[in-house]
Amino acid sequence: MERTGELLKNLEKIARVQKKLAERVVEKPLDISRVGTVGAVDVAYRGDKARAAFVLCSFPDCVLLKQRVVGVEVSFPYVSTFFFLRETRPILVAVGQERPDVLLVEGHGRAHPRGYGLASHIGLVLGIPTIGVAKRPLRGAPGGSWVKAGRAYVSVGHLIDLSSAVEIVNALNRNGYPLPLRIADKLSKGAGYG
Repeated sequence: MERTGELLKNLEKIARVQKKLAERVVEKPLDISRVGTVGAVDVAYRGDKARAAFVLCSFPDCVLLKQRVVGVEVSFPYVSTFFFLRETRPILVAVGQERPDVLLVEGHGRAHPRGYGLASHIGLVLGIPTIGVAKRPLRGAPGGSWVKAGRAYVSVGHLIDLSSAVEIVNALNRNGYPLPLRIADKLSKGAGYG
């Protein structure tokens, strides 16, 4: 019980930090004619291990250029709306030194109760345009913070606006979901955790 109380107290502080960081997220149109590469990241779990996959594809034809899969120990439990605490490290290790023109993040960006989900955090940390792509909306997300594109719920991560994000996702959609994320998802769920 004491540990749960401590965690809740810390989450209240972290929630305040998220709201402050949300003020640093930049929403602006992206010149899609200048996008040549799109990256995608996804993380799967088994016990206390995370398996993170990064793929780099050409845009808009979506030819796979690079892929990387890494195994990382998980140091934070799953807590709804605090996903960035669990997934940031595995994602950063998987992305490494790569800096695609746009990065698709399996998770929310602005479509978050505090306006600052995983995609926004990764964008702010890496300093690149990011798009949040999720399979379902988050309860408590502000109206107008996401658009459904195929089966994906798309939101601004950082350094992009919602219409540019939707245009990119629609260009990459194959059977209702962006192909780079489909590839990353399959890689992250692959056999063997390192």
